[in-house]
Amino acid sequence: MRNTSDETRDTKYMQMALRLARRGIGSVEPNPAVGAILVKTGKIIGKGWHRKFGGPHAEINALENCKNLDAGPQAATMYVTLEPCCHHAKTPPCTDAIIAARLAKVVVATIDPSQHANGKGIERLRNAGIEVQTGVCQTEAKLLNAPFIKFAKTGKCWVILKWAQTIDGKLAYADKGDQQQWISNDLSRKDVHKIRRRIQAILVGINTVVADNPLLTPRPSKGKQPTRVVLDNFLRVPLGCNLLATAKKSRVLIVTSQQALRANPQIAEKISQKGAELLAFPGTQGQSNLGFLLHELSERGIGQLLVEGGPTVVTSFLKEGLADQIVVYIAPKILGQQGSVSITGPMAELTGAIGLHYVDVKRFGDDVRLTGFLQKALDEISVGS
Repeated sequence: MRNTSDETRDTKYMQMALRLARRGIGSVEPNPAVGAILVKTGKIIGKGWHRKFGGPHAEINALENCKNLDAGPQAATMYVTLEPCCHHAKTPPCTDAIIAARLAKVVVATIDPSQHANGKGIERLRNAGIEVQTGVCQTEAKLLNAPFIKFAKTGKCWVILKWAQTIDGKLAYADKGDQQQWISNDLSRKDVHKIRRRIQAILVGINTVVADNPLLTPRPSKGKQPTRVVLDNFLRVPLGCNLLATAKKSRVLIVTSQQALRANPQIAEKISQKGAELLAFPGTQGQSNLGFLLHELSERGIGQLLVEGGPTVVTSFLKEGLADQIVVYIAPKILGQQGSVSITGPMAELTGAIGLHYVDVKRFGDDVRLTGFLQKALDEISVGS
């Protein structure tokens, strides 16, 4: 039986490892964010986290940090937020490095459900005589890497619904004038770009493209770029829009209907010439088949999809039970008749109540961001609500 002081100590160090892991968010995807702490005789002798996709893992960085601090890792305990890998990929197995360092114990927050892992790394360490403990801060670790865990377990991408609204539910100004008028403030919009940097695809409806002519890229624009997806049943995408103008630099996927392709072959050809890909929904024109789209995106290795569409698109994902997480920015404004595009109408069509779990509320200046997980997502990553 572990005593209370042991549990408190383990939780303290694992929380430190989780804070380190969060530093990698936005740079490591589609890999998981992982942190590691090395402790010996009650002192931290090494810290590390997975810094970027394809780079050394958290365990390796912690062991290297230990060397830089001129400390010996022998007989130390490592706290790591995800099961150490035991396979050769872009980097050598972390289990080999841990064994070579002669650690006494490894405390793991949660198992990696990937086919090449799923307990194999833990088994490898135990077979080498290293004590392994699992489950410390397990819920926090799973929520941190929920998209990775879902994709590893189900092969399905994680769906985030995001929008910004006023207190009275308006998503835009009725009269935009010559300059863009934003619902949310600068700090909120910077946070959205952080989210964009960690996802692999971003989706909007054609109305958003026509009204706002967005680029849908993270800014500053550096590193990996998400696939930009447009729902366009009737092939109305403007040929001169920003998305098509940049399609050869960053992938654009226009999702339309088979009928629209047959009715507009010349437009389809021009879209293809600009570098965008066309994907036709099966079924009749106007019929929603978001499940088909998510399957297609998942087959392409897209682990996270950010839905930034208008109220109809957002509500469609909720109606079909396809959302995993919701991110809402609420601005302290009541626009009344000066506002347009209300989300309250489409939301009122939902037949069942939807609750959010593990809710996080954060302020960005006067704006408030509310984030929460849907129950079906928690079920898929085996986290209780």
